[in-house]
Amino acid sequence: MAITPGRGFEAPAWRVVLTSGIDAFLIREKELSARRLLEAARWCQDTAPSVTLWVAGRLDVAFAAGCGLHAPEAHPDLEPGLVPLSRPLHSEDQWLARQMADQLLISPVFASPGKGEPWGVERLHRFLDGLPEAGPRLLALGGVDPTRAQALRHPRLAGLAAIRPFWEGDPRRSVADFRAAE
Repeated sequence: MAITPGRGFEAPAWRVVLTSGIDAFLIREKELSARRLLEAARWCQDTAPSVTLWVAGRLDVAFAAGCGLHAPEAHPDLEPGLVPLSRPLHSEDQWLARQMADQLLISPVFASPGKGEPWGVERLHRFLDGLPEAGPRLLALGGVDPTRAQALRHPRLAGLAAIRPFWEGDPRRSVADFRAAE
């Protein structure tokens, strides 16, 4: 999953990432108004209808666009079933409260600017080993790049989420490199 870098809606750059072979796209643009965020979400859906779309922090926009909501740490709990729901998972003790979400972003796996103590591969795998086979889609996030992806492989981990590999380089190359590490 590619996550936007917080620079606002940049159609040419977003198009390249959306059409690079990613399976999901999280719009995390805190400065966009609700109207502009909804326009960006609809543009993404038109540009890449097969890519699963998530918006961060705005239930109203997710509901209006018919896409998923990534509810950040401080977001209030929601009734199940309103929209597809993604949540962060920063520690093992959050699992019980968040296991009913559709997707969990386990973060930060590696050191990432401003994101606290990283999980590391060993702790992540220990946590994943103790989970049931069924449950939310689990993605590793935080300092993840293609060179570290192979070490993260685990049957319970559905994939990876990243910002920099998609926005600071060639997103098609990043997708290919991530897939080669699978």
